[in-house]
Amino acid sequence: MAAIAMKASRLSTQDLHSFNLYLEKNSTSLTMFTISLILGWTLYIMNRPKPVYLVDFCCYLPPSNLKVSVKKIMSHVRVIREQGMWAKTGEHDYLMDFVEKILERSGLGQETYIPEGLHCLPLEQTMAGSRKETTDVILGAVDNVLRNTGISPSDIGILVVNSSTFNPTPSLATIIVNKYKLRDNIKSLNLGGMGCSAGVIAIDVAKSLLQVHRNTYALVVSTENITQNLYLGNNKSMLVTNCLFRVGGAAVLLSNMSKDRKRAKYKLVHTVRVHTGSDDRSYGCATQEDDEDGLVGVSLSKDLPMVAARTLKINIATLGPLVLPIREKLRFFVTFVRKKFFDPKIKHYMPDFKLAFEHFCIHAGGRALIDELEKNLHLSPLHVEASRMTLHRFGNTSSSSIWYELAYTEAKGRMKKGDRIWQIALGSGFKCNSSVWVALRNVKPSANNPWEDCLHKYPVEIDI
Repeated sequence: MAAIAMKASRLSTQDLHSFNLYLEKNSTSLTMFTISLILGWTLYIMNRPKPVYLVDFCCYLPPSNLKVSVKKIMSHVRVIREQGMWAKTGEHDYLMDFVEKILERSGLGQETYIPEGLHCLPLEQTMAGSRKETTDVILGAVDNVLRNTGISPSDIGILVVNSSTFNPTPSLATIIVNKYKLRDNIKSLNLGGMGCSAGVIAIDVAKSLLQVHRNTYALVVSTENITQNLYLGNNKSMLVTNCLFRVGGAAVLLSNMSKDRKRAKYKLVHTVRVHTGSDDRSYGCATQEDDEDGLVGVSLSKDLPMVAARTLKINIATLGPLVLPIREKLRFFVTFVRKKFFDPKIKHYMPDFKLAFEHFCIHAGGRALIDELEKNLHLSPLHVEASRMTLHRFGNTSSSSIWYELAYTEAKGRMKKGDRIWQIALGSGFKCNSSVWVALRNVKPSANNPWEDCLHKYPVEIDI
């Protein structure tokens, strides 16, 4: 523009007259050029990726009567054992010690939630109990997000629900369609068996559908069921999931309409999905199967840490070029060349992702997972505070944990306009998925934020 302005300042009256004559003699060519330019611009506008806005989200807060402490859990477990509901073996006392040790070192607090059916004696692991748990969670979250946004259910054109191990008929998506009387041409999907990273997958699926269907809303619901998945056998690997997973769920309302930008909280910038299931060790590191006594549970293999690290590395390598500043990209490239061609002993350079993001929502899968990511990504305790506090307050709520973490950050008043958020989750398969958001304003917590009743207690010191 500066060069054109300088050139134009030197033009004389004769130059302008000559230019006008040229336009008159070539009016046809000029018209064709103008039409082509307008057509090209129109095609670009029509086909460019549509922005996806997060209007609001809500996390489910279970009723206080479902709270459990470690002491109450262990007392409950001993009664279950005495009543003969636990598979018999001579190692019961040893297994009780194992379960108690896992609970005490897990990073979970004394006020997490388990479903109503598991509070009962004898246990009520029925289809009706499982359906009640999941229905309470998803409808509770959806009720709040619709109330907060004022959106009519008839305005929702896309529905994506994910639940890994509980997928009844009719589907969970159909339960929502029936409850809120969603329209007949709703584009609904029910994602099952995709593990703790399915929340990001659901967002990515909704994003893709929002590129195709104009001027509509997408409702994404993430949850997991605990009632039917309590393991009552003696396989240590399968007992670990009993100690970590708790009741939880979230509902997220997305929009591709420009009018919603003003009231939206966030804009979706990137989604990156990595699936290493073609490798046998990745495929088998977390599997739902029968144990030696025919009892169903989720088995965790010894390859899990190695597989998780490798899958995470691929995700980071894919995401890095999209979000990192040029300086970090150059450092990574120089280190890669030196290692590849000059000195193989040089360590890989881990880019400083703190230059790309202000907030990190790391899936609260367990204390060890958060510890490893904090160490490998060189994060500060403040960066992982939301993840640790979510694990302490709500436990591992599977695919919805990243939303409890984002709600924590909002409740603390830390989300400012322009802040970038990295949600990262790992799950069976093996998968590592990331979503990147940018805050469109200084974000205040929505009504019914799950932290509003206990925010004054957090952060807490976690003594392991």
